[in-house]
Amino acid sequence: MAASGVKRPPRPAPASSGGMVRKLILALAVFLPALVYQQLQPPPPKICGSPGGPPVTGTRTQLKDGRHLAYLESGVPKDQAKYKIIFVHGFDSCRYDALPISPELAQELGIYQLSFDRPGYAESDPNPASTEKSIALDVEELADNLQLGPKFYLMGFSMGGEIMWSCLKHISHRLAGVAILGPVGNYWWSGLPSNVSWHAWNQQLPQDKWAVWVSHHLPWLTYWWNSQKLFPASSVIAYNPALLSEEDKLIMPKFAFRTYMPQIRQQGECSCLHRDMTVGFGKWSWSPLELEDPFAGGEGKVHLWHGAEDLIVPVSLSRYLSEKLPWVVYHELPKSGHMFPLADGMADTIVKSLLLGDQPPQA
Repeated sequence: MAASGVKRPPRPAPASSGGMVRKLILALAVFLPALVYQQLQPPPPKICGSPGGPPVTGTRTQLKDGRHLAYLESGVPKDQAKYKIIFVHGFDSCRYDALPISPELAQELGIYQLSFDRPGYAESDPNPASTEKSIALDVEELADNLQLGPKFYLMGFSMGGEIMWSCLKHISHRLAGVAILGPVGNYWWSGLPSNVSWHAWNQQLPQDKWAVWVSHHLPWLTYWWNSQKLFPASSVIAYNPALLSEEDKLIMPKFAFRTYMPQIRQQGECSCLHRDMTVGFGKWSWSPLELEDPFAGGEGKVHLWHGAEDLIVPVSLSRYLSEKLPWVVYHELPKSGHMFPLADGMADTIVKSLLLGDQPPQA
C-alpha cells in the first residue's frame, strides 16, 4: 500500500484499436505490393559467356548493338553456293533445328543454309527490347556479317514463320524468295474479320486461349502466368500430346528427343519462350494483310505452307491470308499437322518449290 499522501503516477492511456488497425493497413499497403511485384518479376537471364552463365560453344557474330547471335552453316560452302538460304527456327527451338535439306539436294542445286539462335535462345544474347521489327533487322545484319550478298532466300517455321511477315515488310529489298511454314498467327491483326479470328481462336485448348490472351493484354504477367502452379498454363510449352495430329505423333520423336534440348532454354524461359509470346501475340502497329507483293516484277515468290490437321497453329488464318494476298502461293497439306517440315522428303519438296518453282499437287 502506498504511503499516505503519496500520489500514484498516472497510467498511460491504452492505444486505440483504431490506430493499430490503421498502422497494420499501412504496413500491408507497402508490403503486399512489394511482395506481388517480386513474384511477378522474371529472374535475370543467364547470359552465355558471363560469370555463372552457360558457356559459349558455337560460332557467334556480334551485332552493332553489342549482342551476339550464334549461327550454324550447312550445305555446300558459301563461296560455292548458287542459292543462299537463311532459316528462322520456331518456338522452343534453336539453330540446330534448321530445315533438314538432304545433302544430295544441297549438292545438286548448290544450296548453302544458315540457321541461327533467335535472341534469348540457346547461345544468342537476349534482346529485352525485341519487337516484331527488331528480329527482321537482326536477320538483315546477320546476312551482312556473313557476307551473303545483296539478296538471299528466307524460310521460317511456326513462330519463325510469323517472323517472315515482318521480314517481308521491313527487309523485302534483301529477299530473293520466301517460304512460310506453318506460321503462327496473331488473332488481333487488323483486317482480320471477327468470325475468322474467333474461329481460329476457338481451335485452341482453353489453357492456351488464356496464355495467349495474357501475352497480348497483360504482357507483364506472362512470366508469372506460365510459371505458376495454380492452374494449367501454356500446353505448347508443356508439350501436351493433345496438340499432336496423327501424323505429328509419328514425326514428333524427331523433335521431342533432341540431344541439345537443354541448351534451348538455358538462359531462362522468360528470355526466349515468354518473349516470343509477348512479341508474336502482342499489339502490332500493322498487319500482314496490308502488305503488297514484294516481287511484283516476278523476280521471286512467297510460298505459304500449312497442314490442314495442324492442332498447334490453326490453319484458318493461313487460309484467309492466302485468299486476301493473291501473290502468295499457298500449299495446304490435307493430312499433315504442324510438324510437316520434318516428314521424310518434305524439306526437299519445300526447297525445290521455293528455288525452282516446282508446284507439287495441291489439296
